[in-house]
Amino acid sequence: MVLKFCKSRTYHDPLHGSIRLDGTNPAEALLIRLIDTPAFQRLRRIRQLDTASLTFHGAEGSRFTHSVGVLHVARRVFDRLAQHHGELASYRALTLVAALLHDVGHGPFSHAGEQMFGSHHEHWTRRILHEDPHVRDLLRDYDPELPDRIDAVYRHKSDMPLVEQLISSQLDCDRLDYLLRDSHLTGAQYGRLDLERLIAVMDYDPNRRELMISARKGLGAIEHYLVVRYFMYTQVYQHSKSLAARFVLAKLFDRAREWLAVGDVAVDPILTAWLQGPVDELPLKLYLAADDIMFQYPIRFWSEHPDPILADLARRYLDRDLFKARNLADLNVTSRQALQEAIADKLQQLHLAPEYYSGVIAAHARGYTLYHQGISLRTERGWQEIAELSPLVRELTNSQPQAWSIFPREVEDVVNRFWEDLQTEE
Repeated sequence: MVLKFCKSRTYHDPLHGSIRLDGTNPAEALLIRLIDTPAFQRLRRIRQLDTASLTFHGAEGSRFTHSVGVLHVARRVFDRLAQHHGELASYRALTLVAALLHDVGHGPFSHAGEQMFGSHHEHWTRRILHEDPHVRDLLRDYDPELPDRIDAVYRHKSDMPLVEQLISSQLDCDRLDYLLRDSHLTGAQYGRLDLERLIAVMDYDPNRRELMISARKGLGAIEHYLVVRYFMYTQVYQHSKSLAARFVLAKLFDRAREWLAVGDVAVDPILTAWLQGPVDELPLKLYLAADDIMFQYPIRFWSEHPDPILADLARRYLDRDLFKARNLADLNVTSRQALQEAIADKLQQLHLAPEYYSGVIAAHARGYTLYHQGISLRTERGWQEIAELSPLVRELTNSQPQAWSIFPREVEDVVNRFWEDLQTEE
């Protein structure tokens, strides 16, 4: 390891307050330098909540602020555990760097962009570790094996399960930060989890080398956390207006892709490469050149395109003249199909292409799953899965997938009449 100190840095975070990195500490000096790389600074230009700002006007936070927040939470948890378990000390740099860089591979429009362009941010995070000269060289200068060790954490192949759990699990520092941060930015009160209590009940099991939480002390805190997460998904992340905004944006880029194929749309070389795909096979330079600002810029020009579909979708997105969304949970398959056919018939009468102006979006409120082994608590009888201990969590595992019909307000009368007819038949 090459010891390179630098000037200390303080980030004033709206959620966590002052986050100070000590430039005289080798690991934290590395963090400061990683934050200053172009690949990480690019995260300032990528919104954390993609289109959610069209629903919650305060949702303007970036992947940059979230990533620094995850680093802060991970440092708090890790340093607290390391005070009592000295064998963890050698994993500090690995944990903090993995926390900081966990989202560095996100592309334009975050998760919405992944759906639109078929990209995977985890894939790009790992490529950045190994291919980006600024990030890779900083990591190798600190420890030649550090890029591979971080990669192993992201692939859940690390020799220290605790680090993996802090970075990516059902109870990780990523979720702790984004639930609090997204609640704060959107103004929703659903995400007010008790961070202090959660950190207080976390411990380390040297035998299993895993995160340990006592059922006696921690069950209530974990139950509250999982309920908070469930409500954030149902009330914020899958808000009907946000789903509709994603739909319009996706159809807009689909239509631009069609016109690009015949060479009749204004698109720069970077967006051209993304539209032609496959995105996950692009050169790293082309991937890192893309961000929200660049991909939203041409939408203004498309709103004046001679193609009425492209122009109208662009105008609707720019002016927030978004589509409507209706939950289909109460309809069987036959009724859902009948509704979509009724919407399509009305759209055709209005000379609006049904394939661009209507559709069904699937959504699943993530209550609790056994993602990467779920959450186990320590009891007097040994380790037990939380769903076995808590009737509340057991109910969260039964959350049902949702489906939403998306359509423009011009056909809302057809949808309302369809529902009224169904109620009359009942």
